Amino acid sequence: MAENPNSRPVITTESSPYLECGNSSTGTPWYDKESVQNVSEYLIFVEVILGLLVWALIASTEYFRFSPFGWVMFVTVFYWLLTLFLLIIKLARGQIRHIPWTKVVLIFNCTAALFYTSAAVVEATLVNQGVKGHHDFNCWAASTFFAFLVSLSYAGSAFFSYKTWTRGDE
Repeated sequence: MAENPNSRPVITTESSPYLECGNSSTGTPWYDKESVQNVSEYLIFVEVILGLLVWALIASTEYFRFSPFGWVMFVTVFYWLLTLFLLIIKLARGQIRHIPWTKVVLIFNCTAALFYTSAAVVEATLVNQGVKGHHDFNCWAASTFFAFLVSLSYAGSAFFSYKTWTRGDE
């Protein structure tokens, strides 16, 4: 913001990249680095919380009677643990040298979005195996909803990881 002689703040395009909305003639992006990092950080928390809901809801049922739930449980618990691990590293500001974190996180988010989507689709097909109104059906339906939300969260994280990777931030 620039100061006006009348002491009123004036917004200039130099201080706010959102005003130009990706003007191709000046080459300014429609986002800034700090806002992308904030969204990515919030998405990690969303993935951990909703991922926990997904596998906890399934684990509270008799999922073992249907073998495809084994795949769903594997994917949800596996990616929940890995996401929790990445969150702890991020919160601890751990910088392990010689690891291209931007590329690692991009690959992780892309695979998580893909596998979580496949698990959500498998789970959606299995919801009808339960009796409507019973505990198993309600938990599976809720878990399916949250699994698709987690899939979207991972896809969003993959998008922002891709943006960071193309910028060359390491």
